[in-house]
Amino acid sequence: MDTPPELEAAVDDRDDVTITKREYGTEQVIAVDFGPTGAKPSLDVVEGTAIVVVDRAERSSADRSGGDDPPEEDQQFEFDIPAGASDVTVNDGILTITN
Repeated sequence: MDTPPELEAAVDDRDDVTITKREYGTEQVIAVDFGPTGAKPSLDVVEGTAIVVVDRAERSSADRSGGDDPPEEDQQFEFDIPAGASDVTVNDGILTITN
């Protein structure tokens, strides 16, 4: 299972988001870590397309201790779910795609 190119392109310019791919016997897992922002990503799946929204407004006040820094804008990532994927979930800020 390959990482969706739309997802790779969307996070390519972000240093705080990492994509890793692991294989456990016959199972493959793609994990996307949205970083130590304190934001909680949400996931919707519509007709084979995954839509992930990272709500930056949910950060705690400790995470926003930058003084006069403007709040970060929400991010939205859309990608086609890879063929053969059996599960797409978000848990503890990590998006996982498994087959």
